[in-house]
Amino acid sequence: MKIAVIGGSGFIGSHVVDKLLETGHDVTVFDIMKPHKDVRHIFIDIMDFHRTVVALAGDFDVFYVLAAIANVNDVYKNPVETAIVNFQALVNILEAVRRYGGRIIFASTVWVYTLADKERVDEETSLLVQNVNHTYTATKVAGELYIQSYNKLYGLEFTILRYGIPYGPRGRGGTVITNFIDRALRREPLIIHGDGSQYRNFIYVEDLAEGNVAALQDIAKSKTYNLEGIRPITIKEVADTVSKLIEGTIIEYKDSRAGDFRGKVASNEKAFKELGWKPKVDIEEGIRRYIEWYKPFFKKY
Repeated sequence: MKIAVIGGSGFIGSHVVDKLLETGHDVTVFDIMKPHKDVRHIFIDIMDFHRTVVALAGDFDVFYVLAAIANVNDVYKNPVETAIVNFQALVNILEAVRRYGGRIIFASTVWVYTLADKERVDEETSLLVQNVNHTYTATKVAGELYIQSYNKLYGLEFTILRYGIPYGPRGRGGTVITNFIDRALRREPLIIHGDGSQYRNFIYVEDLAEGNVAALQDIAKSKTYNLEGIRPITIKEVADTVSKLIEGTIIEYKDSRAGDFRGKVASNEKAFKELGWKPKVDIEEGIRRYIEWYKPFFKKY
């Protein structure tokens, strides 16, 4: 397939590009940053509507939309910029795809399930807009709704992937796992906001990339899938695992963050049954691999 990866130079995008190339696809990366390897690259500012429409011309079969502001701390500090990048830029891309044809594969998030009343959720679970408590969630829900509307009005093909919390090599700073590892290597205490019982199905980034490639199958058209980790992991377990792997680590507790996502148990059953995908790497092995990758880049000061 001829595939455009928008945001292909980022953390998740770079791994998706790796897996696409390994499986023989014709890949073009669209990003403001250079890719991590030798692959066709086109500079694009997706916030510029006219330039986006021109840049994405090229008879692509699939457009992965991975570019976003995803760090919730950055989102909290920059709500306007987040709306522009996470939502308005998506609309620009949708309009380009409407004109040229092809399918969008959109990187959403399990954070949308904060809108659900249930703790155990799947792709059919109702989302209640009155439950929204974070601007990051709002941009992703809005993105999903706009994609659905383009499908119904214009016949635009799509697949929505709701990611768990990714981690692994090339991981961006500012996530709980990268922060914990960096602090542990600096001999600084690990800070847990709240009691540490909030949980995520952390997903190793290579597992997530394989799920993205599995979504290329025709059966995935006009559908939504959860791509979650193997099991729920509490923040306390993450801290304990880092402490186990890096001797001398100290753990401290502080007040909860505003709008923090306590966690939902999102089922992967649909992705397994229809796409043949399931995650393989559990948390201790994944953290061990990240530490091994990160150590050569680590600077104490």
